[in-house]
Amino acid sequence: MATEVYSNGTVLDGAPGTETVEATCAHPDCRESGAYRAPRSRHELTRFYWFCLEHVREYNAAWNYFADMDDAAVEAEIRKDIVWQRPTWPLGTRLGVGADQFHDPLSLLGDGEIGGRTAREAQVQAQSLNAAEREALSVLGMVAPVTRADIKQRYKILAKSLHPDANGGDKKAEERLKSVNHAYTTLKDSERLT
Repeated sequence: MATEVYSNGTVLDGAPGTETVEATCAHPDCRESGAYRAPRSRHELTRFYWFCLEHVREYNAAWNYFADMDDAAVEAEIRKDIVWQRPTWPLGTRLGVGADQFHDPLSLLGDGEIGGRTAREAQVQAQSLNAAEREALSVLGMVAPVTRADIKQRYKILAKSLHPDANGGDKKAEERLKSVNHAYTTLKDSERLT
């Protein structure tokens, strides 16, 4: 067992064959046994004062973890606790593994299938596309392997969301729609897509 030293200097040694010395309450006017611990501060949560039952109740009733913190600091502390004090990042900012980069050494996806097609087929299609077609796929936010049906479905979604009537005549959305239309025209006529 480990030796513990209490805030009032009392040593509690739990090793077999040694005499145990019990701590007294850390309250200045109390001589009772200090069997109940309470954290010293929010910065020292692993160091404790040892009190009797009556004084630990008083201490805990008056103790405020957020004392001396402004509203912004309290909000930041609460937000850190939501994710268990671990780092976070906005959704979509970390690059994941794309379908063309995926390696399945145990063939857990069944013969290397990705979305109904094998990884080899995806690689072959990506290599067969020319620069204009790869750029058009990028404009539509897609990566190989794709089919004409996939492209048509993506085009409909983008055209509907970027239409001037849906965006109140926003010029940026109108320019984006023009590039989406051009990309769709480039890909729908491609002989390399199935």
